[in-house]
Amino acid sequence: MNALLAYVNDSDFRVNHRMVSWRAPRWFRLWMITATRLADAWLWPLTGLLLLTGGSRGLDVLGVAATAGAVANGLLVLLKRRVRRPRPCELEPNPHFGAGYRPHFAGDAFSFPSGHSLNAFAVGTVIALGFPPLTPVALVVAASVAASRVFLGLHFLTDVVAGAALGVALGASAFGLLLR
Repeated sequence: MNALLAYVNDSDFRVNHRMVSWRAPRWFRLWMITATRLADAWLWPLTGLLLLTGGSRGLDVLGVAATAGAVANGLLVLLKRRVRRPRPCELEPNPHFGAGYRPHFAGDAFSFPSGHSLNAFAVGTVIALGFPPLTPVALVVAASVAASRVFLGLHFLTDVVAGAALGVALGASAFGLLLR
C-alpha cells in the first residue's frame, strides 16, 4: 500500500512540475484563471439565478443543488482536516499567477480534496440530471474549474479527481434521493 501511495504522490509531483513549466498560450491561461475565479464567487449566484428562471423544475433543482453543495462542503472540511495535504503551490512556485496572489483562505490551507472540483461536479451533476440538455454545458464548466486548479498549481491531479468523483456521487445521490 505504501508503494502505491508513493507512486501516486510521485506522479502528482511530475504532473504539477509539467504544469508549472508549461508555457501555455495566453488564451488558455486566461481561461483557467477565469474558471477558478468564477468558481471562487460568481458562478454559484449566477447558477442559482439561472435555475430560478426554470420555473418549478428550476426551483426544485436549485434546492437539490444547494443541498448537494452543503453536504459537499461539510465532507470537504472533514477530509481536509483529516488528510492535511499541502498544496502544490506551497511546495513549488507557480508562474501562472502574478506576484502576491494568495491562492486560498487561511482556513483552507490544504489540498485534498479539491473543493472547487467537488462543488462544481456536485452542482453540475444535479443540473445535468435535472435538465439533460444542459449536460454538455455543466460538464464543460465543471471540467474547466477542475482543470484550472491543476494548471494553476493549487491542487494535485489526484485532489481534483477525488473532488470530481465525490462531487458526482454526492450530486447523483442528492438528485436520486430528493428529486426523483
